[in-house]
Amino acid sequence: MELDELDTAILRELQVDARRTNRDIATAVGVAPSTALERTRGLRERGVIRGAVLDVNLAAIGRAVQALIAVRIRPPSRRNIDAFRNWITSLPETIGVFVVSGNEDFLVHVAVRDNQDLYAFVIDKLTLRAEVADVRTSVVYEHLHSTKIEPR
Repeated sequence: MELDELDTAILRELQVDARRTNRDIATAVGVAPSTALERTRGLRERGVIRGAVLDVNLAAIGRAVQALIAVRIRPPSRRNIDAFRNWITSLPETIGVFVVSGNEDFLVHVAVRDNQDLYAFVIDKLTLRAEVADVRTSVVYEHLHSTKIEPR
C-alpha cells in the first residue's frame, strides 16, 4: 500500500496523540482541515488506521505482574490451534497473543495481580487444557514498546 508524504505526516502526528483535533493535525502538517480530514478518512478506509488504543497503566488497575508464556499445542492440528486461540483470547488475563513458528505455537502476554495469580493461571487454566503439551513462563520486568511506527 503506497503512502505519500502527506499520509505519512498525518500518521506521524496521530501517533503522537490520536486524540488531537483534525484542525491541530491539519496545522501540524500544513494543509486545510478538510484535506486532513479527507486523508485521515482515506487512511481508515484503506485499513492503514485501524483505531486508537488506550494505554492503561496495568499496575494502577491491579495487574502489576506481566508474563510471556510460550505454549506448545499437541497434536498441532488446525482444530486444536483454533480452539486454543479462541479460548486464550477470551480470558481477562490475556492482553496479547502471538501465533508463532518454531518450538512453540503461541506466545501469550498476560497481566495478573501477583505471582500467585500467575501460578494459578498457568497451573489451573493453561495446563488443564488437553491440547496444551508444554508451557514456559517468563516474567516481564519491563515492557517497552514503540508508539511511533514509520511507513516504508
